[in-house]
Amino acid sequence: MAAAADTAKPRPKTSPKSIKFLFGGLAGMGATVFVQPLDLVKNRMQLSGQGSKAREYKTSFHAVTSILRNEGIRGIYTGLSAGLLRQATYTTTRLGIYTVLFERMSKADGTPPNFFMKALIGMTAGATGAFVGTPAEVALIRMTADGRLPPDQRRGYTNVFNALIRITREEGVTTLWRGCIPTMARAVVVNAAQLASYSQSKQALLDSGYFRDDILCHFCASMISGLVTTAASMPVDIVKTRIQNMRMIDGKPEYKNGLDVLVKVIRKEGFFSLWKGFTPYYARLGPHTVLTFIFLEQMNKFYKIYFLDS
Repeated sequence: MAAAADTAKPRPKTSPKSIKFLFGGLAGMGATVFVQPLDLVKNRMQLSGQGSKAREYKTSFHAVTSILRNEGIRGIYTGLSAGLLRQATYTTTRLGIYTVLFERMSKADGTPPNFFMKALIGMTAGATGAFVGTPAEVALIRMTADGRLPPDQRRGYTNVFNALIRITREEGVTTLWRGCIPTMARAVVVNAAQLASYSQSKQALLDSGYFRDDILCHFCASMISGLVTTAASMPVDIVKTRIQNMRMIDGKPEYKNGLDVLVKVIRKEGFFSLWKGFTPYYARLGPHTVLTFIFLEQMNKFYKIYFLDS
């Protein structure tokens, strides 16, 4: 018994839970600074041709050039404050909960949970984070959509806090969680698809003999995973975008629910319109994931060197 106790390895020191939450949010915010223009283009593409209107943007490149021409360089970063707040809420909660549950489900000797449990933890963390981040998501969708409207129809939010205050005052506090169900559904789909496809892609790349377990491998695996995740989650994402941006018409909402969005989009715009904005969505997902984890690893490394090992 004593020998077993002597040979048992103590768990390595880890940072406090509050630091894990903080670093998760900061990593997501840092990545958003780089990919916000792609989020803007994705949202504009998903709203383009809404209903029976002609599409405003033919391609993602056309959307970028139109935004730059009509709204200037600053226009391409419209909604950045909302994007940062979304990461501060959604990513902080998601990565924090994932890390805490991951550690709790790991065995005393440090053995991680199995793949099924990892997927379950990821989906739980994603859904919880999505619920917390929905108000910022609503503000982001509206702010990025504003520039495509005629001046007299624009909401004119000056920043994310102005958006949240005005939405609460003009439409009620529950509007901040409009589209919450499809937002959470999207988070579950994204986390499930991302975990499975990233794990398989990384293993396939390592087994090929051409890659080592480094940033290049992580980036390539993320881009392959992003392709699968984008294809799986875009129909849910367009439902979320349309619901969060919808207006009241004659006292009634444009859409009754998520199924109504899907039916109307397919009937009026075609089945493949469910994947509108595929290119910017895909181009955003891979790099954002890579940048988030690079920033997160560096912050954890810095904290370990200067606070845990000192």
